Amino acid sequence: MTSEPLVLGFDTSAAHCAAALLRGNVLLASRLEEMTRGQAERLMPLLEEVLAEGGAAWADLDAIGVGVGPGNFTGIRIAVSAARGLALGLEIPAVGVDGFESRAAAGTLPAVPAPRDQVYAALPGEAPRLMPCQEAEEAARGAGLAFAPEASPAGIAEAIARITAGRFGTVTEPPAPLYLRSADAAPSSDVPPALIDG
Repeated sequence: MTSEPLVLGFDTSAAHCAAALLRGNVLLASRLEEMTRGQAERLMPLLEEVLAEGGAAWADLDAIGVGVGPGNFTGIRIAVSAARGLALGLEIPAVGVDGFESRAAAGTLPAVPAPRDQVYAALPGEAPRLMPCQEAEEAARGAGLAFAPEASPAGIAEAIARITAGRFGTVTEPPAPLYLRSADAAPSSDVPPALIDG
């Protein structure tokens, strides 16, 4: 019986379902399925497939890691809700990992693709913000960093699991979505606030 933690990381913040199972530093299984819709129906079966491929069961998990965004609003809510529910049911920690952390690598500007030739970029010493790709690339070059926003979703799921493995023992709050912009579809201004909030 090994003492290395078993961690399941997953992400649906863009047009994909991605998951990775990690035992200590060893990647046991990973799966990536590109999809523009259907993540809500596919996520749980995909996670079960990854567990089975890694020779593990839900009860074996020590922690769950989840991508919290930024990205697609619906996709983020799907993954975060699943992680919180699983953590509650399994009585294990769930760790939220943002897209900047999961994409960060030595010498690379953390940047998450966004619509209309833009990225959410975390420039050195600044809060993450939405900016045109060209502006982010120029800022990266000025800071001596590479610019590679199109990270592999499969690699992102593994990074989420690795970050979670190093952090789950100190996490006290459940994961929460990271939104850097307002939703495209806002509630009508003639709807009573009580209906919007609840």
